[in-house]
Amino acid sequence: MARLLREQSMAGRSDSEARSAKLRKVYAALVAGPASVADRRIEAAFAAIPRETFAGPAPWTIVTPAPRRLRQRGPVYVRTPDDDPAFLYQDVLIALDAERGIHIGQPSLHALCLDALAPQPGETVLQVGTGSGYYTALLAHLVGPTGQVHAFEIDPDLAARATANLAPWPWVQVCARSGVADPLPAADAIYVNAGATRPARAWLEALRPGGRLLFPLQSGQGRGGMLLLQRPSGGAAWPARFVSFAIFIPLRGMPQEDAPALATAFGRGDLPAVRSFRLAGPPDTSCWYDGGDWWLSTREP
Repeated sequence: MARLLREQSMAGRSDSEARSAKLRKVYAALVAGPASVADRRIEAAFAAIPRETFAGPAPWTIVTPAPRRLRQRGPVYVRTPDDDPAFLYQDVLIALDAERGIHIGQPSLHALCLDALAPQPGETVLQVGTGSGYYTALLAHLVGPTGQVHAFEIDPDLAARATANLAPWPWVQVCARSGVADPLPAADAIYVNAGATRPARAWLEALRPGGRLLFPLQSGQGRGGMLLLQRPSGGAAWPARFVSFAIFIPLRGMPQEDAPALATAFGRGDLPAVRSFRLAGPPDTSCWYDGGDWWLSTREP
């Protein structure tokens, strides 16, 4: 009898894993297929990484788009009735801590961002705001075992969850701190998953020449944009562009400066046509936003 129960249990797990793999294949094509991203490896990464591992035990709480008339009240949370993984393999956020607004973010946004950041096999990537580790696992998949991922998470409980969840990827190191202060490892790419009113000096200094930084530039909880910077081999003007509008929770461990001009700038409508990030010289007529000791320009570097 015990043997029969074990066999039935193993068969059940096998069926569940097969169903999850089938769902992931369709989900990956929807959020990271040819219409969304150029790098086909990103679709493969979404298909390979089980989201259940990082969502925690079912039932789960997913975040759905609010009707326009209710958007000012914040996200709408829906509790799944059971542990069917089909609920996870949609283009939805998954709540890790609804009270604090901590989620596993929207897959289609992260697919777009990963495509822009372009992590390559063998590279070293820093992630700031790891959460439970889902997008860290995708980064680990993209850089492969010859690369490294340093994952920073300031919340000790989430850092512990991420450490356990990411055990299958030994080239990932979870660091239970903010990731906005020195020392940071030298990196080819930095991916920030919490909003900031400016790039941290530590991120800029950690980047190798040619390295990329992608972070949500935003004021408080308002809408901002995913800003992609690339460190040049020399000079104080860096190539820059906005990848997408985005809203993230504010970054802990970094002062949240009052930046009403930033909120106003993003409230103008279209995604800004920024072309360079500048660390020297007074802002000229091409300035889209003046951050004090840095500014964003619509001119090429």
